[in-house]
Amino acid sequence: MAAATWRYRGDPEADQPAVLVRFSNGRLRRPDAMRFTVYRNRDTAHPRKKHRRILVSETERLSYVGNNFGSGVLKCNSLCRYFVGVLDKDSGQMEVYNAEIFNMQPLLSEDNLIPDDTKEYQNKSYREKMDLCIEAFGTSKQKRALNSRRMNAVGNDILNTAVTKAAANIIDAKGVSALIQDVAQDDVQNISVFLPPCNEDADKPENVYKFEDILSPAEYEALRVPAAAFVNITPEEITKKTEDKSHCSFVLEELKFLPDDEKRRDHKARCLWFLDTLIKFSCLKVIKKKHPMGPECPHIISRKLMKNFTSLTYNDGSVQNLVSASMKAKITAYVIALALHINNFQTDLTILQNDMKLQESRMMDIAKAMRLKVSKAKGLPGLENDQNHKLGTLSLPLPVQKASGKQQKRRKMN
Repeated sequence: MAAATWRYRGDPEADQPAVLVRFSNGRLRRPDAMRFTVYRNRDTAHPRKKHRRILVSETERLSYVGNNFGSGVLKCNSLCRYFVGVLDKDSGQMEVYNAEIFNMQPLLSEDNLIPDDTKEYQNKSYREKMDLCIEAFGTSKQKRALNSRRMNAVGNDILNTAVTKAAANIIDAKGVSALIQDVAQDDVQNISVFLPPCNEDADKPENVYKFEDILSPAEYEALRVPAAAFVNITPEEITKKTEDKSHCSFVLEELKFLPDDEKRRDHKARCLWFLDTLIKFSCLKVIKKKHPMGPECPHIISRKLMKNFTSLTYNDGSVQNLVSASMKAKITAYVIALALHINNFQTDLTILQNDMKLQESRMMDIAKAMRLKVSKAKGLPGLENDQNHKLGTLSLPLPVQKASGKQQKRRKMN
């Protein structure tokens, strides 16, 4: 037999997926003898009603009915997608169709069970009515299963009560402030998963977050061609780029201070081009293009962005790359590390925060997780009149990790 391949076909009929059924009260002895009838809603113009279906089937003993709307519908239909595959063994081709599950329930006549004037019975759920039937007419095995389920329900209630009581005891014993501090520490640890490799035993700041862990030699070499535009940039071009906002503020500011030395100038230009690309990439949501940063971006850099800074997600029948919140935090950490190498291990976090469209608290959490000392930008050239800028400095010895500022403030209030 040839290697199996599959092809997605959608609905077998117009607006009608394949039907999968399951019976709530047992297993059929002769499923091949069953005949099903599907009833569709006449209102085909209504966006919701046009998809409503009622499935009916009859056996010698009982009639069954199921539907895909109302309070009794299976929740899995709204949370999951189902498919049916039909395989041709000779060609190895599988045709895949949309499917929908119907829960078939026996249609019981309530008049035969209890008198009409019993209002209490009329208010019971379907499960409760079935339990009454099992109590009255069920087999010994069904009755044992019913008793076991009821005992489990009682056990769950007792367990929930015990857990609630235990949580209250922990809060009383440890205190709300200590618990908030633990949560804050967990937040820092969660962020730490996405940081560049950190060498806590480094003897120099440049060895804490090594440049080779941010850009490999091959990636650094690939940046030579696109960064050439930065190497030869003129003040007039910088002014025009500032007006057009074609690059982030951090890069435009640093382009004004490129070194005169040819080697150092080329190095800084490559770093700024990659940092600008990282920030632009962080502003994307779902990556739909093969080369999202354009044809001028080297292939090895595009592959690095897709592999290291996106999450895979399944949507609408296909796999997509997503820049999730956690991936944006990772990009932010690498941007900060690269900015530290550019600016002699002290950088303006506020400018980077604005370029990446982050909240200050989020930026501070990431900076503190990277073991930076955060201070105000008072006294720096061009920032004397703005006291709200935050500086991040990487110096040895590395400070001990602490909870975020927001969590500390909440602790003081308590």
